[in-house]
Amino acid sequence: MQIVLRGMAAGYEAEHTARLFFPGAEKTGQVPETGDCVLAVSHEKTDFVLFRKGEEMWWLSEPREEQADAEYALCRLLYQLLCEKTGQNPPWGMMTGVRPVRIIHDLRAMGATEAEIAERFLGHFACTPQKFELARGIANLQRPVLENADPMDCSVYAGIPFCPTRCSYCSFVSRTVGDKATRALVQPYVDKLCEELTAIRQTADRCGLRIRTFYIGGGTPTSLSAAQLEQLMAHIAATFDLDALDEYTVEAGRPDCTDLEKLRILKQYGATRISINPQTFSDEVLRNIGRRHSAQDIIDCFAAARSVGHDNINMDLIAGLPGDTVEDFTRSLEQAIALDPENITVHTLTLKRASDLVVEHRAAAYDDVAAMLERCVALQQAGYRPYYLYRQKGTLQNLENIGWAKPGRECLYNIYIMEEVHTILSAGAGGSTKLVIPGKRHGKIERIFNFKYPTEYIDRFQEILARKQGVEDFYERCTTQTLCQP
Repeated sequence: MQIVLRGMAAGYEAEHTARLFFPGAEKTGQVPETGDCVLAVSHEKTDFVLFRKGEEMWWLSEPREEQADAEYALCRLLYQLLCEKTGQNPPWGMMTGVRPVRIIHDLRAMGATEAEIAERFLGHFACTPQKFELARGIANLQRPVLENADPMDCSVYAGIPFCPTRCSYCSFVSRTVGDKATRALVQPYVDKLCEELTAIRQTADRCGLRIRTFYIGGGTPTSLSAAQLEQLMAHIAATFDLDALDEYTVEAGRPDCTDLEKLRILKQYGATRISINPQTFSDEVLRNIGRRHSAQDIIDCFAAARSVGHDNINMDLIAGLPGDTVEDFTRSLEQAIALDPENITVHTLTLKRASDLVVEHRAAAYDDVAAMLERCVALQQAGYRPYYLYRQKGTLQNLENIGWAKPGRECLYNIYIMEEVHTILSAGAGGSTKLVIPGKRHGKIERIFNFKYPTEYIDRFQEILARKQGVEDFYERCTTQTLCQP
């Protein structure tokens, strides 16, 4: 399928409206003479859309009202045509953004009534009532967290771009620690990461920022050796005031590199929340995605974490993995619930172009992912509540990722980063610092990027440190230009 756009209003939104129905479609500059295509044309006063599939072709044309939003009018016409002719009705309707819950927060902040918010979702976006109620329930749960946030709060993220093996669905920039060249990178990387974290603490202090949550992600942080993990954790404990943190999360991810010693190190040096992520409890599906451990290894790792005192554990599951079935996914869900973690996060498989799953076409993703997500009602019955939600482009059937938590065990970092309510200072290769104007929910977010690959991060580290000045410049502009005022 090819996408062709014409006219000033035919841009990002029209392109991604077409991708709701055809995620793998390619944008092209010319209408192909043959083959499947979607065409959207925005004229001065008229919109025209066309859909060609095989030997059949359909089109719609409508005059545009003078005061109408030209971009929205074109997308609405295109959405109408594709719904009619494909028989699909995307559950999130025309919504192309990744943060549905934030829309509710922003509308409330602007003084919208609950009826106006409902109309925005059900009318403007054409979401299903079920998805709107899901988003609204999460917004209601998050509301006190966001209302209690201080404008000068921030969080810190530290990234470990190494893994034992690469999962077939993964598109992150991470290197497998099994090869000699990568192993040689790990120690200098940890050394530089510690140095950058020191610079971040100093920068935060100079800007008057209060660090509320700390998150070590990956990759897989526990792919570091025990000595390297202890070096990093000890450095963080010595550099940051851990007692002032509301939450300190470390992804302990995979049982093929997370042992009892590393779990003890995480606990000893102050982690208050960890993730042990099975993705599935099916040994066959684990093999399909390139994991070198069994479901029993996950269960044993979880038990080891409990034995050393970890009392706030998240587990990730993915719906739609190659070779999975609704029944197998249900069993994975039941096994996760039986372990009784504080959080269970359910992702819908997203087909990323850089992943082996897409690049090598090794396996077809399971089609009936919506039926899998319907089984998540078991989480509600077990006492978990959905507390954060986000969507990604390329997600199967235009569905979503949801974090479920027991009451009072919601991950604050996940809420903060998803709703973009305060600054996230990022360290490590591929890190993206997000600077949020204090006190403004609708202000422009500025970003400062670290180098993407570990070798570049190490070799050009002085440039990384120099970029920290951008954080101070940002907050200086906030002060001098009164950007901090609501």
